Amino acid sequence: MKEETILIYDGSYKGFLSCVFSTFEQKLNVVGIYTESTTQRNMFAKALSIQTNLEEAKRVALGLKRKVSAIGCRQIFFTFLSELEGIELLLLQYIKLVFKEEKFSRKDFGNPIVLKISQTSKMVSREKHRMEAFVRFQLTKDDIFFASIEPDFNVLPIILKHFESRYADQKWIIYDLKRNFGLFYNLQETSYINLNFKSNEHLNSANTSIYSTSEIDFQKLWQEYFKSTNIKSRKNMKLHLQHVPKRYWKYLTEKSSWQN
Repeated sequence: MKEETILIYDGSYKGFLSCVFSTFEQKLNVVGIYTESTTQRNMFAKALSIQTNLEEAKRVALGLKRKVSAIGCRQIFFTFLSELEGIELLLLQYIKLVFKEEKFSRKDFGNPIVLKISQTSKMVSREKHRMEAFVRFQLTKDDIFFASIEPDFNVLPIILKHFESRYADQKWIIYDLKRNFGLFYNLQETSYINLNFKSNEHLNSANTSIYSTSEIDFQKLWQEYFKSTNIKSRKNMKLHLQHVPKRYWKYLTEKSSWQN
C-alpha cells in the first residue's frame, strides 16, 4: 500500500489545482489537503508542501473543461469556495472520478461524492445571488461607496462581475469582514484589498466622520418611507423570512424600521 500523504497549499484555487496535478503526476495516496492554518497532524502520513504552479493549474483546468464542460468547472469552483471542512479532499476524489470514468455524469446522484458536490455548489450559488440582491452601499466622505458583508461562503470572487457591470460609474468597496479582504473598483478595474480596521466604527452608518451627511440623511429618509408604506396588519413574517432570511437583515438599511 502506498504511503499516505497530506498536502499543504496556499489556500488559493490555483494552489488547489496544483495539488491535483501533483497527486496525479506523483501518484500520491492523498488523505488530506490543508492550508498552513488548517493543517492537522497525522503521525502516519507524510506532509508535502505544494507550491502553486500556474502552468500545472492551467493543465488541470483545461482537462476538467474537456471532461465536464464550463458548467462542470463552475460547479467545482463554487464547491471550493464553500470552504467546508475537508472539501479539498472531497473535490480531489470527485476529480479522480471525472478523469477515471469514460462517460462521467455530473448528474449521477447515486454516487454520494457527486451528490455532495452538487448540493454544495448549489448552496454557494444561492449565497451568491443573495449577496448580489442584499448588498447595500453607503457613501463615504471620500466619495467611495462602501459595503461590508459576512457571507457563509467565500463569494467575493463570484459576485465581482455583477457589481462591476451594475455599478460601473462609481467607485466602490465590498469588504468581507469574516475573511478580512475585499474588492475595490476604481472606475477602471477591480482589485483585491486588505483593510486594517482599528475599531467597528465603519459599521456605524450614522458615523459622520466616515459617511457623508447626505448619505445619512438618505438612509433616514428611506427608513421613514419603508416604515410608512409597511402595513402591519398584512405583515407575513413567515413568508418574508423565506425570501429574506434574518441573517441578511444587517445589510438592509430599511430593517431598522421593520423591527420596530
